[in-house]
Amino acid sequence: MSANIAELERRRAAARQGGGEKRIATQHAKGKLTARERLDVLLDQGSFEELDMYVEHDCVDFGMQEQKFPGDGVVTGSGTINGRLVFVFSQDFTVFGGSLSKRHAEKICKVMDMAMKVGAPVIGLNDSGGARIQEGVASLGGYAEVFQRNVLASGVVPQISLIMGPCAGGAVYSPAMTDFIFMVKDSSYMFVTGPDVVKTVTNEVVTQEELGGAITHTTKTSVADLAYENDIEALLATRAFFDYLPLSNREPVPERPTADPWDRVEDSLDTLIPANANQP
Repeated sequence: MSANIAELERRRAAARQGGGEKRIATQHAKGKLTARERLDVLLDQGSFEELDMYVEHDCVDFGMQEQKFPGDGVVTGSGTINGRLVFVFSQDFTVFGGSLSKRHAEKICKVMDMAMKVGAPVIGLNDSGGARIQEGVASLGGYAEVFQRNVLASGVVPQISLIMGPCAGGAVYSPAMTDFIFMVKDSSYMFVTGPDVVKTVTNEVVTQEELGGAITHTTKTSVADLAYENDIEALLATRAFFDYLPLSNREPVPERPTADPWDRVEDSLDTLIPANANQP
């Protein structure tokens, strides 16, 4: 029995280490938090209940059977924000660049299914290079399952996506289908394919920032809703924003006490809409 407990503790320690000290240091050097550190900021202290901590990928191609990390690049579970239930997943860029495998997708789908079942919001902390190329079509099939959950959850529970790294390909299709998207300036990017592929195909030279940076998506494309200076600011703002959302379509919008009267006249609103109907 003690041997089993020792093995469990070993795996738990390995899961908490993610891709290892060297990759965690690289993540910190970029001014980014790790997947678990982000959840510590987002959720109430001591409220996080992790699911599927020991899950590993089942790929045996390209020597992948020699590279296994407990958790397989995503931390999933539930917790509370100011005492209200929320389901979360946080992708770990230190493990295979946060890329999505079949088992990785199954973990995300599981928390989304649970959120719909009990009627609680889903918050995804996205930091992923897209599909895990070594798994080929199995990884793409995993994305299809995640997209299906995005569609089924739409209008049922709120879905919030935080883009917290250079997300590409499938890693941005899913957030684009969610209700609210927040980004981090200078460290998060959303694009279907990167600048190198754009240059090869169209011969156009663009930077990551021009192609899919936080400023681009919050001022030009309107793909994202808000851009924040760093990870901590984005996570704390999400905590505050969460208080304004209903838990599901079965729950009323939360009421907060205010001294501002409901019938206050605000004349500045008259200037928002142009007199000319053709003017945006």
